[in-house]
Amino acid sequence: MPRETISAEPRSVRGKNESRRLRTRGLIPAVVYGAYKEALSISVDPRQVTRILHSRTGHNTIFNIAINGGETTPAMIVDWQYNPVRDTLLHVDLKRIDLSKRMRVSVPVITQGEPKGVKIQGGLLEVVTREVEIECLPDEIPQHFPVDVTELMIGQSIRASDIPLEGGVRLVSSGDNVIAHVVALRAEEEKPAAAATPEASAAPAAAAEPEVVKKGKKEEEGAGEAEKGKKK
Repeated sequence: MPRETISAEPRSVRGKNESRRLRTRGLIPAVVYGAYKEALSISVDPRQVTRILHSRTGHNTIFNIAINGGETTPAMIVDWQYNPVRDTLLHVDLKRIDLSKRMRVSVPVITQGEPKGVKIQGGLLEVVTREVEIECLPDEIPQHFPVDVTELMIGQSIRASDIPLEGGVRLVSSGDNVIAHVVALRAEEEKPAAAATPEASAAPAAAAEPEVVKKGKKEEEGAGEAEKGKKK
């Protein structure tokens, strides 16, 4: 498929004031580096960058960056900064891509289907890992990895090693990483305090009874001594 091309202008001045002037013109500061070439300060249209970030391949999208008066090279978005209030792009980092060399990227994992352990056994599907790291040529980067969880029963799981890989794609993440599993729902075993049995509530009173008897004996003994004193 033909790659999208983003136009860029070289920047010779840096700093906050220059960044404000760029944003007033509808541009944002950016930098492009990699492929054993010098890093360049440039400015780009944030609308084009946003469209790529919201595409199906997201930040894994390979596009052409065409710098006015300079190079045109394949690139990827490796980092970006948003305004936390206005939710607009403030800055973006781009990396040159050598299409002949393998690279490492993280690809989303999407579960598909309703597990039998949920539908029949009443369990719960837990998605543990939502992306895996792979190594491949730039043109082999998949949009995502679909994982069918339909046959999972309670206690069963799908691991990273179960993901089918095509072409020259190699898994970098550990094959033991759990992608998703079905677990049983745990019933609450604790009873409310108000549900205590009568025998349990009567136990403290029974334990206090000897103390009352003992105290009564002391009072009787004291009364007897007082009576003896009167007789004397």
